Amino acid sequence: MSVLHIVNKSPFERNSLDACLRLAQADSAILLIEDGIYAAQQGTAVSDRVAAAMAKYQIYALSPDLQARGISEDRLIDGIKTVDYDGFVQLACDFDKSQSWL
Repeated sequence: MSVLHIVNKSPFERNSLDACLRLAQADSAILLIEDGIYAAQQGTAVSDRVAAAMAKYQIYALSPDLQARGISEDRLIDGIKTVDYDGFVQLACDFDKSQSWL
């Protein structure tokens, strides 16, 4: 069963991303929203883990949340795809279930 995992907490304040990466199955995708988008940046304490996870999962970042936090797409880890709100809805439709990590 495919699952869209939605992470909205900063990886520097909570362990939501680590729990997600530990428990998600290979046919899953991860969408970083709100403060979760900080995990998408290059050169951080979590960027190596996120980059390694991309071998197993598709990882997306919500572009309006990137813009709201002043993060340009050229600062993202290579391979992370951005989606707008319509893309968020499409991802939710494309997967059997969604799991929010709080």
